[in-house]
Amino acid sequence: MTPPTGLGLVRNGPRAGAPPSPATDGRPPALKSLRRACLFALGLPKTLLFNLRYFPLRTALKLPVWVSHRVWLMELAGEVRLARPRPGGVKIGFGDIGIFDQHRSRSIWQVTGRVDFGGTADLGHGTKIAVSGALVVGNRVIVAAESAIVAQHEVCIGDDALISWDVLIIDTDGHGVYDAAGRRINAPMPVRIGNAVWIGCRSVVLKGVEIADGVVVAAASTLTRSVEVPNAMVGGSPAKIIRENIRWKR
Repeated sequence: MTPPTGLGLVRNGPRAGAPPSPATDGRPPALKSLRRACLFALGLPKTLLFNLRYFPLRTALKLPVWVSHRVWLMELAGEVRLARPRPGGVKIGFGDIGIFDQHRSRSIWQVTGRVDFGGTADLGHGTKIAVSGALVVGNRVIVAAESAIVAQHEVCIGDDALISWDVLIIDTDGHGVYDAAGRRINAPMPVRIGNAVWIGCRSVVLKGVEIADGVVVAAASTLTRSVEVPNAMVGGSPAKIIRENIRWKR
C-alpha cells in the first residue's frame, strides 16, 4: 500500500494503517487471517496485563484494548477511560506501513496521566505515547506508524482524525525557560485537533495549536499557530493556508 502523505486530496484511497489488499500484497486472505491471529496471540500477555491494570475485571476480560508484543509498556500508571468498550476497539502497536520494518519497530506506552478513548482507535506500530497530563482521543481515529504524542498538559484529537506516519504532536517545550524574576515563560499549552483532520507524514504540531474541522496538513509541515479556517489545506514551515473549501476521503 502507499502510505498517506497529506500532499493532496485523497479520492477513494486506502485507509491509513490498514493492511494492503490481496491484490497489492499477493497474500491470500487465509494467510493474512492466520498472520493476524498469530500477532494477537503473541501480544496476549501484554494485552492481559494492560486491560487488568486499567479496567474493572468484567471489562478487562472483554479485552477492549489489544496490545502488540512489540509495545514497551514503560509506565502503566494513570488512568485509561473507554466511552464504548468492545473487544479490540483500541489497538496499540499493530498495522502495516511498508516503508517501516514492523518486525523491529517498537511502540512505547508511558502514561502517568489520563487517556480517554471516545470509540475505536488504531495506534500503529512504532507509535510513542507519553502522557503525564491528559490525552483525549475521539472515535475512529488512526495514528499511523512511528508517530509520537506527548501530553504534559492536554492533547485532544477529534473523531475521524487521520495522523500519518512519523508525526509529532507535543504540547510542551520539554524544559522550562524562566525570566529574570524566576517566572516560567514557556508553560505547556493544550493542543486541539478537530474532527476529520488529516495530518500528513513528518509534520510537527506544537503547543497551543488548534486545528479546525476538516483541515488537511501537508507533509513535513510545522504548525506553530492555530488553523481557524475549517476545510482548509495548510502546508509549509511555519504552515500557511494553501487552499480553502476542500474536502477529503480516507
